Amino acid sequence: MNQDDVSSLKNWFAGYVSRFYSDDPEYNRPIHLKEEHTKRVCGNIVMIGKELGISPEDMILAEIIALFHDVGRFRQYELYRTFVDALSENHARMGLRQIGKHKVFSGFPADKKFLISKAIAYHNAAYLPAGEDERTLFFMKLIRDSDKLDIWKVSLDYFTEKHSGDAIALGLPDTPSFSEKILESIQRHEFARIGDLKTLNDFKLLQISWVFDINFIPSFRLLKKNNYLGMLEETLPRKKEISEAVKVASDYVDSRLMNAPEEPPNF
Repeated sequence: MNQDDVSSLKNWFAGYVSRFYSDDPEYNRPIHLKEEHTKRVCGNIVMIGKELGISPEDMILAEIIALFHDVGRFRQYELYRTFVDALSENHARMGLRQIGKHKVFSGFPADKKFLISKAIAYHNAAYLPAGEDERTLFFMKLIRDSDKLDIWKVSLDYFTEKHSGDAIALGLPDTPSFSEKILESIQRHEFARIGDLKTLNDFKLLQISWVFDINFIPSFRLLKKNNYLGMLEETLPRKKEISEAVKVASDYVDSRLMNAPEEPPNF
């Protein structure tokens, strides 16, 4: 596997996605949103991978994982007109079915195909699988960090400009209320669960809780540099309990950044 494989897969991906566009600009907007998201996640994973000092071969694997992590989103939107898995299907599984159907990785060694597929399968899971080997877990964590960093960006674009509709907001009501259950998760240093969301404010707080599911120091640096927590707080009600929750998350980020720089993974 080399950079020619990556270039070939990028061409395949662009051709695959192009089939989902229509003559309707409103229908196309979410498709374009996910296509651009994928490109930025690829950039994120390369950026983090370089800072971690991973090998050129592993960088190729990482970029392929990023390129295909959300490939199921396009078929999901075509069938269900939503990106909410609970209202449709698990988009990671849908993506793996599309990859299998089109034999995208047919020329790859079996161990590489297995690793890529496992990382895609768990990029959106609530928890990582128990008993997984260290190398596979590394790539699972790498795509999860890279994905979250761009979801923060996309979500903040929506919260401040409101240009992507329910493709981002998950259909949640934009009311002043928020759930104590989400705040309690943050206080416990746990990421909140989608099943607990009742309002758009809950979704914003859930994204603040994602800091407890970030894995690598370069990811924390990018989170801090882009001030995603501060910007999310600006979109939330001015309440003491919210400020306290944001501080808990911010303090956690700062504590992780005080750690020594990470060494390259040694599998």
